[in-house]
Amino acid sequence: MPLTDFGLDELIIYRPELTVPQDFDAFWRRTLADARSHGAAIKAERVTSQYALRTVEVDDIRFPGWNGEPVAAWLLRPRGVDGPLPVVVTYIGYGGGRGLPTEHLFWSAAGYAQLVVDSRGQGHDTPDRGMGDGTQWVEGFMTRGIDSPENYYYRRLITDCVRAVDAVAQLPGLDSDRVVVSGGSQGGGLALAVAGLSGGRVAAVMPDVPFLCHFRHAVQIADEGPYPEIAKYLRWHSRHRVEPTFATLDYFDGVHFARRATAPALFSVGLMDPVTPPSTVYAAFNHYAGDDRTMTVWPFADHGGGCGSNPPAQLSWLLGLGLAPRL
Repeated sequence: MPLTDFGLDELIIYRPELTVPQDFDAFWRRTLADARSHGAAIKAERVTSQYALRTVEVDDIRFPGWNGEPVAAWLLRPRGVDGPLPVVVTYIGYGGGRGLPTEHLFWSAAGYAQLVVDSRGQGHDTPDRGMGDGTQWVEGFMTRGIDSPENYYYRRLITDCVRAVDAVAQLPGLDSDRVVVSGGSQGGGLALAVAGLSGGRVAAVMPDVPFLCHFRHAVQIADEGPYPEIAKYLRWHSRHRVEPTFATLDYFDGVHFARRATAPALFSVGLMDPVTPPSTVYAAFNHYAGDDRTMTVWPFADHGGGCGSNPPAQLSWLLGLGLAPRL
């Protein structure tokens, strides 16, 4: 995969002008207040024995998300540790769900609790009951309800992800003062959104090759992955709705959330990434409001980023912040 975006020298200083809606903050305050008004109880079921795990405890969690609807998550933690443990809240890449708990053992092996959040409609355990709202002309999730910010799919998904951080405070054995939000691709974009919306309740954020950033630019240059769904929609079905479409997307742009996030942040970028072009990642990084921000650059990586090398780099970074488990 050749370099198709700016060179590294240009990326380091790339800080595009933004088109933030005037009511951006009011929109999200109203959205989250409404979600929090649906106060359903969190349900937890111990399921460790189903997976024959000896050193990790696993709970199947259901917490209230958008409209109070139950969102599925796995809670994993080292067995025999009372805590309170720092918790890594993990959001999932595009088209995937929480999967099986055996796919998520790294953080519990390192002594952390981990809350792995299902993605509504994308995972098998959290249906998107709002999927009938608004228009959808292209397969996938990028144009679902894109006719307005109120109907857009990512309003529901981002709300679920913020409510996952809310749920941490109600789960025993977790330290709600040491919450780390993380994820790759779509999960990285969701982590940025949560960091920007959680009002200082996030201790650190780790967006890995984050998607959902700098939409207006990404749709023009990304030739793989989900962004072309939007280009296809505008090309085939809605040629005269270009500006209204991007006006909707402006409420969900990771760059705008980054401007409101202050927790220490560890980004990563692949300079040969055709799915989340490097300039879109640097747009979020260079607009990030927190002073403590670091970019891990993988010069020859595509959308896989650092692959297996990335979690150890994240662990080392967390330990350097003093966010080590007290075992």
